[in-house]
Amino acid sequence: MSAYDMDVILGEVLTLIRPLRNDWIVRAQIIGELRSVVESVESLRGASVEPFGSFVSNLFTRWADLDISIELPNGSHISSLGKKRKQALLGDVLKALTRQGGCHKLRFIPNARVPILKFESNNQNIACDVSINNLVGLMKSKFLYWINEIDGRFRDIVLLTCVPPILPPLKEIYPGNLFDDLTGVRSDVEKQIEETWASYMDSFRSNRFRRVNKSSLSDLLILFFQKFSDIKTRALKQGVCPYTGRWEDIATNMRWLPRTYALFIEDPFQQPDNAARSVSSGQLTRMSDAFDWTHHMLTSANQNKSSIMNILVRPQISIFLRTPYRNPSINNQVDGSTHLMSYHQEHRPLTFPPGQNHNHRSQQNRHEKHPNNSTTLAQNHNHRSQQNRHEKHPNNSTTRRPVQAIQIQNQQLWRPRSD
Repeated sequence: MSAYDMDVILGEVLTLIRPLRNDWIVRAQIIGELRSVVESVESLRGASVEPFGSFVSNLFTRWADLDISIELPNGSHISSLGKKRKQALLGDVLKALTRQGGCHKLRFIPNARVPILKFESNNQNIACDVSINNLVGLMKSKFLYWINEIDGRFRDIVLLTCVPPILPPLKEIYPGNLFDDLTGVRSDVEKQIEETWASYMDSFRSNRFRRVNKSSLSDLLILFFQKFSDIKTRALKQGVCPYTGRWEDIATNMRWLPRTYALFIEDPFQQPDNAARSVSSGQLTRMSDAFDWTHHMLTSANQNKSSIMNILVRPQISIFLRTPYRNPSINNQVDGSTHLMSYHQEHRPLTFPPGQNHNHRSQQNRHEKHPNNSTTLAQNHNHRSQQNRHEKHPNNSTTRRPVQAIQIQNQQLWRPRSD
């Protein structure tokens, strides 16, 4: 199978799993419903309800869950609550949700590293995870949103693999440790982080000597599976450092010692935490086998469209790919690369740095990437497949469409105006 044929198939898969307009609207409605519940809880008086995670990063599929943080007021400063206090507040939310209804499958996980209240909304059974004062999660979502804006292929790879490859190495676009910077007056901290990001991005984009990755989406996907097909063996002595974009020896990195986990992937925003701390030895073996098998199957000469679909998509979803245009909702798909949303909340609006995501210069660089240090994305290959993909999928154009606002309760969801 040619790279062009593979890109066409991947385009069909992405067409199915990318969120539709209604998927954005439904999640905004759920956020509004939870906001009403929180307003009824005396212990949460004055708190704001803020989404984060893949929804805010624009990296979610139609079936993804929704992460929400209840942010307590602390004047203008970033508040810090103990675990027991968070557990008690989530218990109050649990009681209020049980009393008011609108959801099912409520499950309280108080002893998790970050206490979480899980439930499924009656609105399309969207799974929701609610936490308290999760500013780290909110800011991580912003970073992934910004990274998503650098190169449109980043979002496609995330949607296809359900993991966020970091490109370029984070040290090249943000110099510090995000977690350490989250102290002080919140508005000042967020402004400083955004200005630092913008400054480093300007330097990154203006570097005319850096190599530019022009690989097609199919080349990137295949190399992703190839790079991690030996993850079980490498994890015995090395860990993944997205901040530097490399595998690094655990024995020479004092921050990662002692080695107590089957797999070590350093959280680039909260160093030196291990983002893979919950992965067991058995799970690592299955992961490595899955990477190796998928790489072998994708590069086999006798693959066809049906077999590729079976590799990349779950059976209950692949059935729609056989007749994708029988579903009229496909025509309502939102182009994620041009989607801008902003929640106007009473206490803490979620904002993105002005101008960072919309100037023509940013769009010209959407398909640039530093190839030398990335742990997941490919080196330079033939650009022909990439050009063909853009001809087949005009939604990836750099032309911005006008936006219009949908008013939903106390918030606005910004989306492209339909053509």
